[in-house]
Amino acid sequence: MNESGHRLLWPTVILAFALWFVTFSLPGAGFWIKISLSAGILAALALRAGTAADNRLAFDRAAVFQGLLSAALLYGIFWFGNEISWLIFPFAPQQVAAIYAKGAGFPLPVVFLLLLLVTGPCEEIYWRGFLQRNLMLRYGEIRGWILATAIYAGVHILSFNLMLFGAAAVGGAFWGLLYMKLKRLDTLIICHSVWSAFIFAVLPLT
Repeated sequence: MNESGHRLLWPTVILAFALWFVTFSLPGAGFWIKISLSAGILAALALRAGTAADNRLAFDRAAVFQGLLSAALLYGIFWFGNEISWLIFPFAPQQVAAIYAKGAGFPLPVVFLLLLLVTGPCEEIYWRGFLQRNLMLRYGEIRGWILATAIYAGVHILSFNLMLFGAAAVGGAFWGLLYMKLKRLDTLIICHSVWSAFIFAVLPLT
């Protein structure tokens, strides 16, 4: 871990909790604007620490194929999980609807572009390219992956929505495992960006 990454690691985790609290709990600008700005701030700090230098960002055919395939797989996992949760948990439909209601009234084409071009890439640059990478270097791959997943899910608990917390845990574990196995941030950026754009703006699970 370089000196800058070591110095910024835990301060950025504290900042992430603060940003997600503002995004989910405080009134103000539109939800999609707040989440994009929050992810952008964290990505900027990660880039300042030099995270891109140690991550593969070729965006070649392999990255595109792996990214699109994993995005489709993750969408399928969420579709199945959504169907099961609606049968098991009486509160699931209301909480899933509340997730989508956060961005109600915002033009879907703008949501699609923000998720595809801003939020998805910025989240992966920070959460996997910086946070998980440095945690794996410090604590080992498995423990680093588990810790990064726990922190990613933890910031989403500030939404006070159990379904969103669970979704973040599943998504974080999936992207973290993919990053741990492939060591390719470009694949993760494609996967996260395409998945989130489709699940929120094209094929929502409601």
